[in-house]
Amino acid sequence: MKGRLLFCRMIAGAGALYVAGACGALIFFLADKGLPVLGTRLFFGDTPPLEAMMGLRPVWEGIWPAFAGTFCLVLLTMLMAAVPGIGCGIYLARFARGRTKETLSLAIDLLASVPSIVMGLFGFVLILALRHTLAPGATTSISLAAFCLALLVMPALVVTTRSSIESLPPMLELTGASLGFSENQILRRLLVPAAARGILGGMILSMGRAAEDTAVIMLTGVVVNSGLPAGLAAKFEALPFLIYYTAAQYADESELLRGFGASLVLLLLSALLMGVAWLCQRGMERRWKGIY
Repeated sequence: MKGRLLFCRMIAGAGALYVAGACGALIFFLADKGLPVLGTRLFFGDTPPLEAMMGLRPVWEGIWPAFAGTFCLVLLTMLMAAVPGIGCGIYLARFARGRTKETLSLAIDLLASVPSIVMGLFGFVLILALRHTLAPGATTSISLAAFCLALLVMPALVVTTRSSIESLPPMLELTGASLGFSENQILRRLLVPAAARGILGGMILSMGRAAEDTAVIMLTGVVVNSGLPAGLAAKFEALPFLIYYTAAQYADESELLRGFGASLVLLLLSALLMGVAWLCQRGMERRWKGIY
């Protein structure tokens, strides 16, 4: 028995060491290549930073438009995905029954299995259909890219919300009922706050997926050079596509190093977004535990 336990611990330790080593090697590699070029010139080129950030002058040799486009894309994606994703998860956990629950769960599983390139093709075909029917002037844009990404990340929100609520102890609901809470009050004041950790965990995963995906945005509105996003119907730049394009088309070592710098910035942007979500998660946990 002790031998089996020791073997399991060794396997678990080796797995943890492998994951930590792989992450550390990736971060070290990107830092080694990207840190030397990280600076205002990487972001803004020869354009004055303040004028570039305010959109007064275009940036030709910097990644600022791609950085801003990625941030706007992730924000718009989460605005489109959060409410329906969390709402669907709550419905499956609390209200759906029988065949309706099975059918909706199957649909979510099928949506989760759709490859990102297929989702990009769906967005492209959707625009073509709109151009021939309801909206002749429709074109690919940041809103279309965000919509397709929202469909791509929504299953993660549904599954994490559902599992977080279903894993709560039944005593919590019984306590609310004994205090005279209605079913709606139990859900809003007890179950959802208690499941906030898992729900926000799903949002963190979704933000990471939205920030790094390239296949979807390649077919739905991203371009190499468009400047800052001019609106919901405008083309946009994004860091994942910039990295892909630079790796495929670089002409000299300086352009390749710029691609490494963009990769490091994308990693830092993802870490920043996840850090903000983690702080929100911690705040909700502390509020739920009565610290505030």
